Amino acid sequence: MTLTLALDEIRGNLSAILDGMRIRGVDFSVEPARPGFGDITSNVSFLLSGRLGEPPRKIAEDISGRYGDLGGRFVSGVEAHPSGHVNFRVDMAALGEATIRGSVEEGYGSVDLGRSARVVVEHTSVNPNKALHIGHVRNVVVGDTVARILRRANYDVSVLNYVDDSGLQVADIVLGFRRLGFPEEPPDGAKFDHYCGDEVYVKTTAEYAGRPELERERREILREIEGGTSELAAFADSVTRRVLACQLQTCWNLSAGYDCLNYESGIVRSGLWGEIFEKLKSMGLVELEGAGKNAGCWVVRGGGGAAGAGAGAGGAGGAGGEDDKVLVRSNGTATYVAKDIPYAAWKLGLVGDPFGYERYGGARQPGGRELWQTTLGGAGTKRDFRGGRAITVIDSRQSSLQGMIAALVGKFSSSADAYVHLGYESVTLSPETAGELGIETGGRRAQMSGRRGLYVNADSVYGMLLERSAAEARKRNPGLAHGRIMEIARAVAVGTIRYEMIKQDLDKMISFDLARSLSLEGDTAPYIQYTHARACRILEKAGAEADLDADYSLLDGPHERDLVKQIGMLDGAVRDAASNLSPKVVARYCHDLAVLFNAFYEHVKVLDCGDADLANARLCLVASFRAVLRNALSLLGIAAPDRM
Repeated sequence: MTLTLALDEIRGNLSAILDGMRIRGVDFSVEPARPGFGDITSNVSFLLSGRLGEPPRKIAEDISGRYGDLGGRFVSGVEAHPSGHVNFRVDMAALGEATIRGSVEEGYGSVDLGRSARVVVEHTSVNPNKALHIGHVRNVVVGDTVARILRRANYDVSVLNYVDDSGLQVADIVLGFRRLGFPEEPPDGAKFDHYCGDEVYVKTTAEYAGRPELERERREILREIEGGTSELAAFADSVTRRVLACQLQTCWNLSAGYDCLNYESGIVRSGLWGEIFEKLKSMGLVELEGAGKNAGCWVVRGGGGAAGAGAGAGGAGGAGGEDDKVLVRSNGTATYVAKDIPYAAWKLGLVGDPFGYERYGGARQPGGRELWQTTLGGAGTKRDFRGGRAITVIDSRQSSLQGMIAALVGKFSSSADAYVHLGYESVTLSPETAGELGIETGGRRAQMSGRRGLYVNADSVYGMLLERSAAEARKRNPGLAHGRIMEIARAVAVGTIRYEMIKQDLDKMISFDLARSLSLEGDTAPYIQYTHARACRILEKAGAEADLDADYSLLDGPHERDLVKQIGMLDGAVRDAASNLSPKVVARYCHDLAVLFNAFYEHVKVLDCGDADLANARLCLVASFRAVLRNALSLLGIAAPDRM
């Protein structure tokens, strides 16, 4: 029960008024009002002005007069604003009771947008040759948060992590170990993924410039990996599984989880690519290049994307354009784009499922959530992690390739928008942070690059935040047990990282600054978490549970009314975030809710107000706020500690 009840009631009554005026087809809005415009406002008068030939204010006055003849539960007053809006004042006794009672129930804020439709969300998908850097973390957090929000909107969500265990980056580290002599075990105390990325990968790729024979060896290693039968392929598999285990631990530390790990090697060896490749050829969507730099390669023509590829299939077949995309190299090996196409088709159920599924054999995910992985050769059980819609979280630099994949897959799907690329802008290093790392940028932001070893390690950031948060928690809570201190510290560290990654629009670049990321003040998760802890302290001091059989008409002050209305808007935030795949909407909701509660805290007495009934009503409001903020933060993967 939320503010939606009042909005729906007003919308229905306004529609009835228009019906009485014999007016049809007016798409008016009813929404929470800005300060000075009542509690709820409508623009209906503006939309009628041109049709009726009268000023909006006169129409608003007419509608306000008619509204009084209609019944309703949640509106106590209607007026025509001088601007022309029709403004409504809610009945706080009715709305307060409905909102507060509903807010403490399980499932509050849920909406049935998805109607149990099956959706796949793929995120993380970091090459298993290095540790995650802070740029990868934006992918992890965005994907995990979107999945949480979609579940709350009643979608049946499967979360996948695509493991590129047969790509060139894997060939690079295998070459480093087997050809350049890097030890297979990291130095004492080093995580294996850090060692592979910081040492083996960076130093191996640096060798290519002056040693062309290494490029040939790299291609041969890649061929063996894709074949999957040699001792070298088995070695590559063991290396990538070790790196993957380390990467998963990083993601689990950030409260992200998965349902299934999909191995690229399985896609390559399953025969799915051959099936899709033949379809692409028969439909004229790919061409065998006859000359130029791509001679002997199968390509998708650029310029018009996949949709225009067929038009060129019978064309000259010449040197091609700069935007042509190679699917199969002249030596017969598939590019990573070619591997992505059958995977996309598999996610949408457009091809058969050749996989068996077995439980991941490494460490278990926190909370006991089951993690499965694909397997071939008749092993494993049958599961189904596919859906009618696939959302792939990849940074915006991949937009062109993702668009091509979407267009090609769209040729086989009945739904044009079944494959969705959820892009986001990259995370750069601030000049100050780059300088701390010994990188000269000339005062400019630095783009992160695993190949050049230019990045902020995600584990290091988490570790520093954990240490800083633990020190602050000890200072604020002397004598608190070490286990509780670390529980608070982890909540703050994870919350800080996750909130920083989703509080901005996805199309905005993040300039990561190490010092700012460690700050516990400002527009941050710790500010919101501290507000939750403040509410916990009030309820603790009360010494008794709030009695929900309260007189909610007493919550009629401006700070109380604003807080009740914001509490009642969680389902609207969930609907908006799910419809637009925008986790920022819920992050902003949490921040706005915390701001309103802090204003309430500063201006309204709860325990010492001198009136037992008023104190109980306000305690009900505090308990409601606490429950809803914890609820909303859980959608962001952020814990709400009762102490800070």
